[in-house]
Amino acid sequence: MKEPKRPLGLYIHIPFCKSKCVYCDFYSLANREDAVKRYVKALKAHLGETAPLAEHHRVDTVYFGGGTPSLLGHRYLLDILDDIRGKYHLEKGAEITLEANPESAQSWRELRKLRKGGFNRLSLGVQSADDATLKAIGRIHTFAQAEAAVTAARKAGFRNLSLDLIYGLPGQTMDSWRSTLERCAALQPEHLSCYGLKVEEGTPLWKRQKEFSLPDDDLQADMYLWMVERLEELGYHQYEISNFAREGFASRHNTKYWALSEYAGFGPGAHSDFGETRYAYGRDLDGYITGVLDGTLQVEQSEHLPLRERDTEYIMLSLRMVSGINRHTFEYTYRRRFAPLEEVFLRYEAMGCAERTEQGWRLTPKGFLLSNTIITDLWEAICRDKLRREEAAARGDYRILP
Repeated sequence: MKEPKRPLGLYIHIPFCKSKCVYCDFYSLANREDAVKRYVKALKAHLGETAPLAEHHRVDTVYFGGGTPSLLGHRYLLDILDDIRGKYHLEKGAEITLEANPESAQSWRELRKLRKGGFNRLSLGVQSADDATLKAIGRIHTFAQAEAAVTAARKAGFRNLSLDLIYGLPGQTMDSWRSTLERCAALQPEHLSCYGLKVEEGTPLWKRQKEFSLPDDDLQADMYLWMVERLEELGYHQYEISNFAREGFASRHNTKYWALSEYAGFGPGAHSDFGETRYAYGRDLDGYITGVLDGTLQVEQSEHLPLRERDTEYIMLSLRMVSGINRHTFEYTYRRRFAPLEEVFLRYEAMGCAERTEQGWRLTPKGFLLSNTIITDLWEAICRDKLRREEAAARGDYRILP
């Protein structure tokens, strides 16, 4: 009897943009259309090199992210997807996502070619419904173009549509955030990703942040808590800190990241968690192309991490999810005692930041706002417990050991 194939996600990074947004920390380049043809060639070669390692896997999600993948046009995108079909065990019904900016998704005919070619999920980077705000952060589309892109996507046959939004943008007020959320929800997407603005070091926003009037932490928290409540009223169920979906439309690919499932990334800056190893490629387009094509590509980061050594990672990622942490999984997969975590959760339960579930614990929306602090406290509790057990074992006292 053949062993069932294990699920695997593929992430395809497309590092091309028309322009860079002031807040963007993802690896992408503007005005590099000259490299597109060679990049697609390198991607296909890299996919071919990795395919034998995935012989015992079935690919159930493919995600084209960027950058602005839609800038490649349907011919290149379908060429890459067809290459995946030919080299991997692509599951029937796999979730295949394409990221696009509204200005690059205006043609329903172009989108229909992508839909017929196999793409079945579209993620549009709308970010705001206020044109002045969009201009201030370097976006080159208007909200009218976002509305037109949604119309084009529906006409093209997409029935799984996600919109990306950002709160805490320069000059944004609670009223303008409410307006953005309501206007975007009125477009009836199946999924919404709503992220709080982070001022990342090295970005134009970081260098010029004194020029911008940014909402303070208290206002961002108010924006977040109102958003969670309002989206639930509108039928969008929160399943992760920043992600909301109608029933059955949670992102299957992104959930892999939080569930410690396997995925393989391709392209400069792409990360992978595959074969019990986490690794990433350098953020260098020309270096990636040359490295693949002449056989000298090397990973920039690599760490072998067997499942049982991922207890702290499991805590961090599971608490991003509304489903929370599972006591049984923690104790039996990672061979750790749950009692030290229980003590921390009880303390935060009294503050309204955590609540007990049938399987374990989860964070409340208020708790999500303090997640970094809570996770740090949990990690420290685990470290103290490990140290106690090691000291007890050194003394030959095994009474507190699991």
